[in-house]
Amino acid sequence: MTDFYSALVLLFLVMDPLGNLPIFLSVLEAVPKYRRLRIVLREMVLALLIMLLFLFGGQWVLQALHLSQESVYISGGIILFLIALKMVFPVSKAAQAEDEMEGEPLLVPLAVPLVAGPSSLAVLMLLGAREPGQMPTWVMALLCAWLISAAILLAATHLQHFLGRRGLIAMERLMGLVLVAIAVQMFLDGIKNYLSHI
Repeated sequence: MTDFYSALVLLFLVMDPLGNLPIFLSVLEAVPKYRRLRIVLREMVLALLIMLLFLFGGQWVLQALHLSQESVYISGGIILFLIALKMVFPVSKAAQAEDEMEGEPLLVPLAVPLVAGPSSLAVLMLLGAREPGQMPTWVMALLCAWLISAAILLAATHLQHFLGRRGLIAMERLMGLVLVAIAVQMFLDGIKNYLSHI
């Protein structure tokens, strides 16, 4: 059960729905209001399918590369640390998202790379490769994190009015700080396991 909650929190943090709120709103600004909820739901379903693909197929990729469990732990810690730094000290992705498409979005940029981005896909690959025997746990954690993220993004307009821009920024910084601690712990676990095998 501890693994489930840890994976749930980790996946929710790397999906970063609060950080993606302003981008979703800016991309959907030109879309008629009656279509927005349907589009967000469609993009979230596409993102979920892609993330499930990486969760189940990622372990085969890592095995083909002959990566040890310790290297997966350590590299996972480094990747998450870099992701967390971007959350604490973000760069604007809204302008880039707007440049990538015109009209109604399909797959890009909302499903990929905002929800099912490099960070989410890397974490799923690492989870699947680290403990493939716990795949049902990882699937449940992914589904729960996805449902929470989908609920937040479907309520994007209301949340932006309620929290305000400063509130959204503060929440993303807080999520980034939590992710830093998780990344450091994962890195230390990898070093500990490596040293124990020497």
